Amino acid sequence: MTIKDLAKKYENYIIEQRRFLHGIPELSLNEINTTKKLVEELEKMGIETIHFPDYNGCIGIIRGGKPGKTIMLRADIDALPVVEKTGLSFASTNGNMHACGHDTHMAVQLGAAKILNDIRHELPGTVKLLFQSGEEAGIGSHYYVENGYLDDVDAVYGAHVWSGIEAGKFNLEPGERMASCDTFKIIVEGVSSHGSAPNLGNDALYAAASIVMNIQSFMSRRNNPLEAAVVTVGTINGGQRFNIVANEVEMEGTTRAFNKKVRNSIEGELRKIIENTAEALGVKATLEYNYLTHPITNEDELLNKIAHNAAVKLFGEDSLVSMEKVMGAEDYCHLVADRPGFFGFFGCYNEKIGAVHNNHSEYFLVDESTLYMGAALAAQFAYDYLTEK
Repeated sequence: MTIKDLAKKYENYIIEQRRFLHGIPELSLNEINTTKKLVEELEKMGIETIHFPDYNGCIGIIRGGKPGKTIMLRADIDALPVVEKTGLSFASTNGNMHACGHDTHMAVQLGAAKILNDIRHELPGTVKLLFQSGEEAGIGSHYYVENGYLDDVDAVYGAHVWSGIEAGKFNLEPGERMASCDTFKIIVEGVSSHGSAPNLGNDALYAAASIVMNIQSFMSRRNNPLEAAVVTVGTINGGQRFNIVANEVEMEGTTRAFNKKVRNSIEGELRKIIENTAEALGVKATLEYNYLTHPITNEDELLNKIAHNAAVKLFGEDSLVSMEKVMGAEDYCHLVADRPGFFGFFGCYNEKIGAVHNNHSEYFLVDESTLYMGAALAAQFAYDYLTEK
């Protein structure tokens, strides 16, 4: 049987696993029952499985019939604190939801595990199946890297279900695909006075508002307009009472960029704007800046070629669609910091079944009838990478 035939053979299994996992969503770094289920399924297949006493997630290992390279397939396993409103018979009732589609990632990877396990004797090399904890936290992948579970990995494949792509279609483009995600906190310290006499204080709230406006000048006047980037202030909290000039304000936000040079310039640019604005207005402002995830760029020519050809081989050229790069971020980036990787997207949009809502929506749905295609592509990618001369 071909990989496509095997994927169809396991279609019902993939859907069953997706529905079960959809019903037990667990938040980042707390995926205890999810991990237990994944380990159980891998062990049923007779796949060597690694799980951890101090961390969630697991790794399945399929050793081929001959020595060779090692490819890792990655699926994230955490859910979001979203109350589900899909009305599905298998909907979550625990207050969390797989609103980003990680349930489909796990199910697709379990399907790929079955396919590759069936043909393991044909494989020259090893497939590692990482079911990763804590993606939504932006830090979950660090554990596996820091503890050496990728030391023997030559390349990593990942893919994300995407509401902006028609079900049954793939986006497997080279180049920049997802942005970096960094966070910041700004603390503005002023001096209180009565609201009727603002001249006797130093207004932290006014200064904070000025800072919010001025940091946008980085985007309009300092950043190259050909290099996309975003600076967003998401929260602002401060002040004591309606008739008191605020003495302290705290703000939090995020920055995004695709270009590494642009990303690395943002902190310094913001710090200058924030501190100089504060000084001009007689207050003190400090910036705390936290680097989280790197941009994801499909820059390895061989892996780009393998991904494209795998999809065409399985489902034809028409299965491939274009998609703009995404300002969202993925902690898959840490898995490929020291090795090549490929990151793609597969669609779930289908108006006929109401699968029209964006990832992270409480109404998010997927077209399950095309999930086997994701499993087939992952397995084909692994097979073609290991057998590539």
